Amino acid sequence: MSGFLLPFLKVKKMQIGSVTTPFGRRPMTLALVRRQVETSSIKPGKTADKWKVFRDASEARALLGLQDRSLAVLDALLSFYPDNELRQDAQLIVFPSNAQLTLRAHGIAGATLRRHLALLIEAGLIVRKDSANGKRYARKDKAGAIDSAFGFDLSPLLLRVDELAMMAQQVVADRFALRRAKENLTICRRDVRKLISAAIEEGASGDWENIEAMYISLVGRIPRAPTLSDVNSILDEMELLQQEIINILEMQQKGENTSTNAAHSERHIQSSKPESIRELEPSSRNEQGAKTVDDGRPQREPVRNFPLGMVMRACPEIAMYGPGGTIGSWREMMGAAVVVRSMLGVSPSAYQEACEVMGPENAAAAVACILERTGHINSPGAICVTSRARPSGANFHWDRFLWRC
Repeated sequence: MSGFLLPFLKVKKMQIGSVTTPFGRRPMTLALVRRQVETSSIKPGKTADKWKVFRDASEARALLGLQDRSLAVLDALLSFYPDNELRQDAQLIVFPSNAQLTLRAHGIAGATLRRHLALLIEAGLIVRKDSANGKRYARKDKAGAIDSAFGFDLSPLLLRVDELAMMAQQVVADRFALRRAKENLTICRRDVRKLISAAIEEGASGDWENIEAMYISLVGRIPRAPTLSDVNSILDEMELLQQEIINILEMQQKGENTSTNAAHSERHIQSSKPESIRELEPSSRNEQGAKTVDDGRPQREPVRNFPLGMVMRACPEIAMYGPGGTIGSWREMMGAAVVVRSMLGVSPSAYQEACEVMGPENAAAAVACILERTGHINSPGAICVTSRARPSGANFHWDRFLWRC
């Protein structure tokens, strides 16, 4: 004898009497035997709202292997049970004909009805209790109460009420997790696409063609109806790709910042020589809070400043002494003039006095002109002294030199 049937030899007589076989050619399986025996072990006094159970079964239909038409048939079966509550001590067998079921199941075909009844039995939600001739009917006693009935037993629904509720909760949780994962994948996919496009359009360094190919490959792997595991797998890879792109851009930004800081430090060192600090921004003899001292020198009209562009066109040689080999402002011009002044042998005091008389911009322009004509000048220092004494310059008219250019 099969070992599977041994536990059933010890069941009560009520349980043995509740096990029936299908009518006609329908096969009998050991799973059907197990389900029929389990329905006899429902706890006494157990009740459940039949429509609550139906909603839970509807939520868990994917886990149960049911289709929408199967639920329509189950809804029709439950409608033949007169009470709203399924009770352990009540008669839970309904016995509608196929014609009645077809009407309440929205007019489905007979073959479709039979197929979905079989699915409900296979899912363990109902059990057949066939009569001797396979007909569905009820036999009543003298008082008019149902004594015995043959049809479909709804006891498995009452037995599995807690299990169905847990399955429904799991389906709802999985659906929420899937929706959240899809949202995260959509956001991550958008970020990666826009980061790649921005990097390519702005010429950022990196193998962006290969990265874009990886992105297209990931997007192409998203199925039409993805499961939670599918979405999570692709999301993990997409987030790794996003992090790699961000790391590349951050490293490039750090490199640019380092280069900028190095250039700034070099400029700062160049302009922070002991003489440069004082010479780059010449101090006035009449500083704020100081008393005016009349040294007997005649007051001179200030010489007007020339445009920086004119000075640079006339004296391009001084540009190589600017920060980065270029001069773009008068401040950079004055810094370059300090460096050139020391090369030409002009003393700091002479240059300082020239700045006070001519103005720092004109003094820097004069140094640029002297540098440009250094091959024709024997004593640049003397020229600077003459320039500070007479802004027009007795021996070297630097302003006329600018005008000629």
